[in-house]
Amino acid sequence: MPYYFYMSIFDFFSRLFGRKEKKISFSEQKIYEVEENKEKKEHIISLWDYLKIIENTQAFHILSVLGFNEWVSMDEIKRRVNEVFQITYKNDRSLYPYIKTLVDTGFLEAISAGGKRRWRKRDLIIKIELEKEREKESETIPLKNYK
Repeated sequence: MPYYFYMSIFDFFSRLFGRKEKKISFSEQKIYEVEENKEKKEHIISLWDYLKIIENTQAFHILSVLGFNEWVSMDEIKRRVNEVFQITYKNDRSLYPYIKTLVDTGFLEAISAGGKRRWRKRDLIIKIELEKEREKESETIPLKNYK
């Protein structure tokens, strides 16, 4: 049987069962997408503004003395806690589990440079896209009193 016969049967069944073939040429493929809809408004929010850590806890002390730009060692963290809160810990290693938990949850970043571990706060930023409210003219329809 000729080739066009098989193609016509294939076309018949694909139309019957709803299978649609999409032919894509290389010129139609895009490497990136450009948003053409500029009606969205973006809000950038830092989660640090909304997090409430229980005061006078070791986690609160750690997060209070760490910054976003500077890598801080454990000795510097202890010195800052002592300077800011006038607190010295009986066991110097008691801060490590708290710091590890904060690193595991993604609140802190850690590096090991020169045999010493250093930490800093991670930027927790969320980008929220909101659609701009379109101003619609509302029509008032008078209600009729039906008796």
